[in-house]
Amino acid sequence: MEAGRVQDRRSRFLYCLRVFLGARVGLGILALVATALVQASPAVSVPGWPAPEPGVGWHNLFTSWERWDALWFLRIAEVGYSDSDLSSAFFPMYPMLIRGLAPLLGGHPLAAALLISNVAYLGALYVVYELTRLEFDDHYARRTVLYLAIFPTAFFFFAPYTESIFLLLSAGALLSAKRKQWAYAGALAALAAATRSIGVVLALPLALEAWNQARTLEQGRVRALMRTLPWAAFSGVGLLAYLFYWYRTNNDWLTPVRDQSGWLREFHFIWDSFVSGTQEAFKFIGQYSGGFLQLDWIIVMVALTLAIWVVRHAGAPYVAYTLVSLLIPLSFIFGGRPFMSMPRFIVVIFPLFWALVWFADRFRAHDLVVAVSAAGLGVCTVLYVNWYFIF
Repeated sequence: MEAGRVQDRRSRFLYCLRVFLGARVGLGILALVATALVQASPAVSVPGWPAPEPGVGWHNLFTSWERWDALWFLRIAEVGYSDSDLSSAFFPMYPMLIRGLAPLLGGHPLAAALLISNVAYLGALYVVYELTRLEFDDHYARRTVLYLAIFPTAFFFFAPYTESIFLLLSAGALLSAKRKQWAYAGALAALAAATRSIGVVLALPLALEAWNQARTLEQGRVRALMRTLPWAAFSGVGLLAYLFYWYRTNNDWLTPVRDQSGWLREFHFIWDSFVSGTQEAFKFIGQYSGGFLQLDWIIVMVALTLAIWVVRHAGAPYVAYTLVSLLIPLSFIFGGRPFMSMPRFIVVIFPLFWALVWFADRFRAHDLVVAVSAAGLGVCTVLYVNWYFIF
């Protein structure tokens, strides 16, 4: 029996590995070719970390992924934070891992960042598979992993960004809670909150899972909640630890919060964000660079449609995870491009892909989903590696 379970786990992991390798190899080749076929937009350096210079050579297999926010993570990993350049808006977990691994790779932070992102993504695919299988079945799990890997902005999982490690930690926290491994759930949630600011809201879906488990008990519900709710709230430790760092460094707990405003995002009510994003998307039809606003809008609308299914059919923890992951970034928008970065934020909301599996099955649209999504992934990857406005 045990040998059979091990074999089953091995089979599931190998499926995730095949999907990972297919996407990794395909996008690697595409990125290498794209940098030689498409005229790149001007590179954008960050303080203390110049953008990689274009040039001939196989190094483009790796340096073509060093774009936009990736430069901030590498700069922070190499030389640390500064209280004068808004770098505190980038949370520390990912740069810390890069800094720790780089000496083992000859002192190359980019190599460390790429290795961390790719290994974390493979792990995240397996964790999402296990969680989906627990909630649904193997069919849903296989389709979810596939759709996640070919989503138009899935290339961020392979780049020096936090998406892969955040997906691994957040899905791992929910899987651990589902398996009643609450100490693991709390620790992973805390690490997720130290990776991205929105990770702190994992406290809500974890608390709902704690309540779901307690209410199934005939007695001892209060004791069960007293054991599990503190772990559900443990995500706050990751955020508080980072804020405490800034208190010790800058005598200001709220430095990361204040620096967020420096990136020109302002609070708007959800409806206002939706109206503004729609108006901007259709104001520049057929005009460069209005296509980026239209791409943002399409992906956001698809995500909101899928979220309706999640609200109606998924469990309360996943509904909470989906809604806060969507509504919080939609409440803080950049005026000229209201849905900027939303396609990147959406890619880690894994319950949306459960909805996509349902729609594909219901309307026999699996081939269509694969074709459209993979085409979008190819287009977005070409734009990203050539410094166009995908970030």
